Amino acid sequence: MTPQRTFRAATLNIWNIYGPWQERLVAIREGLVALAPDVIGLQEVLRHDGYDQGAVVSEGLGYHVTWGKASDGHGFPVGNAILSRWPVLASEVVPLPHGGSDERRSLVYALLDSPYGPVPFFCTHLNWKFHHGHVRTLQVRAVADAVLRLAPDGSFPPVLVGDFNAAPEADEVRYLKGLTNLGALGDPCVYFADAFEVAGDGTSGATFAKRNAHAEPLREPDRRIDYIFVRGPDDGQRGEPRDARVCFDAPASNGVFPSDHFGVVATITAGR
Repeated sequence: MTPQRTFRAATLNIWNIYGPWQERLVAIREGLVALAPDVIGLQEVLRHDGYDQGAVVSEGLGYHVTWGKASDGHGFPVGNAILSRWPVLASEVVPLPHGGSDERRSLVYALLDSPYGPVPFFCTHLNWKFHHGHVRTLQVRAVADAVLRLAPDGSFPPVLVGDFNAAPEADEVRYLKGLTNLGALGDPCVYFADAFEVAGDGTSGATFAKRNAHAEPLREPDRRIDYIFVRGPDDGQRGEPRDARVCFDAPASNGVFPSDHFGVVATITAGR
């Protein structure tokens, strides 16, 4: 039997340059070396005045960097980045609706020239406030529409990662998992497999947790808000999450947690 081909995808909100950034940078880079993902989506990534945080994080590690601006909300451009071992064939930045809030968010797309054919990869970061579920529902609809436009049915199953700022039971996440259409009966639905739910270890998989020294001062409840979604599998056995786990979830060799978030890493099938 021909062995199953796979690749490794990951996601991490790197918390821009808050906290002890230089020490956190060491920890993030150690994690990247240990995990060796083929592609990773990063959120809260700065790029301004000649400073490219995605390039700094990936320096010497062999990644191609695609960055897309989300906002200037911190006084400087911040956005999402895709780091890929494979060349990038095309890219696009899609602004997301803000629902009247003061936040600005985006979806970054990169079409990756993988050994398995072009892989559509998407990275996003939704509104963060607990009571902004109504905004996040607008945003996930826009995300799903953009994914369908850029990776229509029949393409390699697209991979969607990011910080969704919503727990698995929230409507905005349930919508992506095909459990609600956010409207009336008969309205269109979408389906993406939640890699950790499908192939995780059965725990809650909290990615924002009080055991993280950077998150603890906020005293927010432990919850999983960072995700890897895949629209698959298809009839070519592509796009099935085979295993998934929380990552970047321990202090590095310098005793520092990499970010205020933990990440997620998943192995995804690429056919036979």
